[in-house]
This record gives sequence, structure tokens and C-alpha cells, in this order.
Amino acid sequence: MALKIIRGDEPIKVEQLVVTIYGPPGLGKSTLAFSANKVLLLDFDRGAHRAANRGDSVQIESWNDVTTISEVDLANYSTIAVDTAGRALDQLSADIIQRNPKMGRGGALTLQGYGQLKSEFTAWLKHLRTMGKDVVLIAHSSEDKSGDDIIERIDMQGGSKGEVYKVADAMGRLSNVPGKRLPVLSFSPCDTAFGKNPGQLEPLDVPDVATNPQFLGSVIDTIKERLNALTQVQKDRQSAIQIWMNKIAAANDAEAVNALIPETQSAPEDIRQTIKGLLNKHATESLTLAYDQTTGGYGEKEAA
Repeated sequence: MALKIIRGDEPIKVEQLVVTIYGPPGLGKSTLAFSANKVLLLDFDRGAHRAANRGDSVQIESWNDVTTISEVDLANYSTIAVDTAGRALDQLSADIIQRNPKMGRGGALTLQGYGQLKSEFTAWLKHLRTMGKDVVLIAHSSEDKSGDDIIERIDMQGGSKGEVYKVADAMGRLSNVPGKRLPVLSFSPCDTAFGKNPGQLEPLDVPDVATNPQFLGSVIDTIKERLNALTQVQKDRQSAIQIWMNKIAAANDAEAVNALIPETQSAPEDIRQTIKGLLNKHATESLTLAYDQTTGGYGEKEAA
């Protein structure tokens, strides 16, 4: 089968996201999850009753409870929240060992078992996304020390956390900030915490759900809008470069090349250096001209 190549000037429409939210206990992660668009919360931790704005949820007893989820079950929902991802992976691990005891040792997964965990968890998330659902993965955080610094990480068993890092399109940490009554949600990575910020969002003050019950839904929508706007920017940039490539290719002597040099100065800043490089390559390689530092232009190479 031939490769389906997406050109650099073709947009890649972003319709569904996997968003991971992590933070210490008591900051309202479940409450935040319930502020997503038309959300159904899969309650692996059995803590949905503590959410200030509790919506629809399913109490999950074992991994088998979620393997049979169908499109009909989720017809009224746009977002599926997994609370918590760590507990979900624990249940999946137990299910894998129960089905194949050789994949576990002492109650923990073997290396082969972790491979199976990765495969099944990724496939399950993909299944939810193919049904047109955004996925919110809720996770607790843990603290490690590195010298005098406190490092925040997702609190999850062994290699499982690596799978959550990889599948997340965006990753935000919920934290208390001195001087603020409500927590702050930040997607940007830093020296002491992980993050993924494809929408380039600034740290966000998390409002009281009574005043903004759709807060997380609006955040997810903003990330999608910015990613899809970026694809249009990329398309415009590629089109501008192509126009310049045609101009450069039509310059078939030193005079024509030198006439383009002043024009390159007025090219958009984000493509200016690319255009200058293309012009130089055309002049020196295709036309075998030499650049003269004194005149600031190109001319015939001097005979050796």
C-alpha cells in the first residue's frame, strides 16, 4: 500500500484530544474533570461523590466494566474522564495477569506484561477517540527530591506513567500558588514538573465551578482552536515560500539574482532566512555564481 503523505501545506484537523490533569490530593481534580463538555466520568477511584459539581459517572469495579463500552453507551457524551488513570492501569494490570498468569510475578507485571499493558491501554484510548470523544486522564502527583528542589511527577506504578506521558496530547498540573485562593492549571513544562502545552496557554486560574461550570471544556476547545489555527498558518507560510521558490527559479543570471536581494529584505520575518538560503543555494549551486562581499551581490567566479 502506498504511503499517504500529508504535505507541509495541508492542514491536519485536530478533532479529539487526550488531556492529562495531575496534582496533589484535595485540589479538585475530579471537580475540574466534571467541567469538561458533556462529560461522563469513569470512576475507578470511587471518589466522584466528593466533586462539588458531580455529573454523570460510572462506578468501575474491574477493567472488564470498561471493555464493553459501546458507541450507544456514549451517545450523549462528548468527553470521557478517567479518574484516576493510575487506578485504571492498576485494574488493567490485574486483568492481564488474571488472563495470563505468565505476564505477572508476585502480583506485578513482567516486562512482557508491561508490553501488553501499553498495547491494550493505547488501543482502548484509541477506541474512545474513534467514537469522537475527548479523553481526560486524571492522575495524582508525587514529589521527589533533586537536591533542594521538589520535583512533581505523576503518581503511578512503574512504567505505566510512561504510557500516560506518551498518549497525552496536552498535560497540565494543578497546583496551589501563594497568594491565590483557588488553584492554578499550568500546561507548560518546567525544571520541576512535566507538562505538554501544544496550545501555548498561559497558566490559568481555575474558577469556582459555580461561576464557570464549563471551564475545562473551554480550555480543551481553546487548545483545539489554536492547533487548527496553526495548521492554517503553516499552510500560508508554505504558500509564501513556494511563490519565492518560483521567483528564484526564474532568475537565470547574476543580474536577475541580484535584483531579488533587496526583495528578500521585505519578505515576512518568519520565512526571511529560509528565502535568503534558497536564493544563495540557487546562485552558488545552480548558476555557479560567487558572492562578492564588497558589492553585496553575486557575480561570475574568477578563473583559477
